[in-house]
Amino acid sequence: MAEPRIAELLDYIVRHLVDDPDAVEIAEKPGRRVTVYEISCAQSDWGKVIGREGRIANAIRTLAKAAATPTGEHVAVEIMT
Repeated sequence: MAEPRIAELLDYIVRHLVDDPDAVEIAEKPGRRVTVYEISCAQSDWGKVIGREGRIANAIRTLAKAAATPTGEHVAVEIMT
């Protein structure tokens, strides 16, 4: 089975949500127990990434965790505002 490429998955998802895909950046911060993925985008697109009551942000986090499950990796997704 292929290694999960969570940063690529997050990049694909977020670029298709926003109006300015060139401003999207995904930073991977490996830690001892958890790898944190930080999503940055244009200020005008924050609402599109976060969603009403944070629903889209929570869905993005769920997809990242599901993609990491086969390898047992622990991930966290933060949206940088």
